[in-house]
Amino acid sequence: MSTRRPIDSWLTDMDGVLIHEGTPIPGADAFIKGLKDSGKPFLVLTNNSIYTPRDLHARLSRMGLDVPVANIWTSALATAKFLDDQRPGGTAYVIGEAGLTTALHDVGYVLTDADPDYVVLGETRTYSFEALTKAIRLIRGGARFIATNPDETGPSPEGVLPATGSVAALITKATGQEPYFVGKPNPLMMRAGLNAIGAHSETSAMIGDRMDTDVLAGLESGMTTFLVLTGLTAVPDIERYPFKPSRVVESIADLVAEI
Repeated sequence: MSTRRPIDSWLTDMDGVLIHEGTPIPGADAFIKGLKDSGKPFLVLTNNSIYTPRDLHARLSRMGLDVPVANIWTSALATAKFLDDQRPGGTAYVIGEAGLTTALHDVGYVLTDADPDYVVLGETRTYSFEALTKAIRLIRGGARFIATNPDETGPSPEGVLPATGSVAALITKATGQEPYFVGKPNPLMMRAGLNAIGAHSETSAMIGDRMDTDVLAGLESGMTTFLVLTGLTAVPDIERYPFKPSRVVESIADLVAEI
């Protein structure tokens, strides 16, 4: 590969990189401490829109990972920023949890089921048939369809769960309308995150455990990409894709020395 500039800023996925099913991955604490000690800008990213950054800060703290609220960037925050840029002071019918509704409230959006500008689909563990039916009818009536992220499944201690991408496919089948996905691999989420910390893609790195979201988003944003093998991707999976990460490492512990 061509020579790149030194890495001055770091973006890292959360699930599969720093934690796995509620347990810190060995080396994650040292990596976060190294970033904070270095003074380099960094963000912990997640496509999961359920939690607010404050919620995630508290959950990570209980696991021994001290990530400041300002260093957490979610697909909910990216979605709220996108909608605020597109249609300031708009209205939305939302299927999701506090992470998404709080982010939209914070940018001045009104949440309503009365002729909204948008239907916004996010992550929740309690998708209801009634809410999905309402969303379908609103989209068929002219509301624009937005989804926080395209992940089809998510992890849980009991096994995989259907995630936003799967539910979005159901709505698309019923309406004929594809959503605009804001989260990874959309480089929009990455660029907004880089802007938030004053970083430049050519001197930034993205760490992830998925080729189809993390690595692709980093690649399309012009960043150095690191794939860790502590999450959803194994070495044989890499060859299935027409693109490669800049480097493959066993875990986040292997990158502590890179900071």
